[in-house]
Amino acid sequence: MEILTVVAPVFAARCSVLVADDGACVVVDPGAGAGDQVRRLVVARGLTPRAVLVTHGHADHTWDAPALSRDLDVPVMLHAGDAYRLEDPFGTLGVLDPRHDPSGPLAQALRAAGVDVASWRSPQRVEPFGAAGSGRTGDVELDLGGVRVVARHAPGHTEGSTLYLVDTGEADPVVLSGDVLFAGSIGRTDLPGGDDAAMAATLRDVVAVLPSSSRVLPGHGPATDVATELATNPYLARAR
Repeated sequence: MEILTVVAPVFAARCSVLVADDGACVVVDPGAGAGDQVRRLVVARGLTPRAVLVTHGHADHTWDAPALSRDLDVPVMLHAGDAYRLEDPFGTLGVLDPRHDPSGPLAQALRAAGVDVASWRSPQRVEPFGAAGSGRTGDVELDLGGVRVVARHAPGHTEGSTLYLVDTGEADPVVLSGDVLFAGSIGRTDLPGGDDAAMAATLRDVVAVLPSSSRVLPGHGPATDVATELATNPYLARAR
């Protein structure tokens, strides 16, 4: 298993392309501007797409998902708790909604990337997993051809935030953490659907018990590993 990284221009969101030995691939978190790079990669490598996964429903992680779903003929998959966000990913951002704050950071990043907010179209093929509602819903093993992924519900940043544990053939999985865990920090909880108590529980009961040698690829910023975060991340220290 190989994990390739494409960085979207809006908020430098990480898009990961998981490539199995047989050429099957899964795209994770294709933010605004990532789609063209992903398409070129699929063609150049002769890959067979299986799905588009998103770690959560915020626009900087989902913008190119509908178009890639259509062009690659695969479903968009995400936790059921965030499925409603695909109808209007900006409307669920509260104060960051660029339609309400045209001079704000997201609006500026979208303009710089040439993204027209009004052009959003919800994906036609959506396959939610897990269950909506309060409380953590546990693990779901996703059947994605040659790509082996466990989706682990990790609410707090949003209701349906998810860690993807990717089997790369190493002793421990690689963790795609979205906006739950960053190097030295965590995702914000003050936007609609965020929850301080849920995030603390996620850090304590989900993140802190991951294998310490697991590599972590966050939704933004540098890669890290669980051992480093357990030793140095102040938010994990407070939650444990």
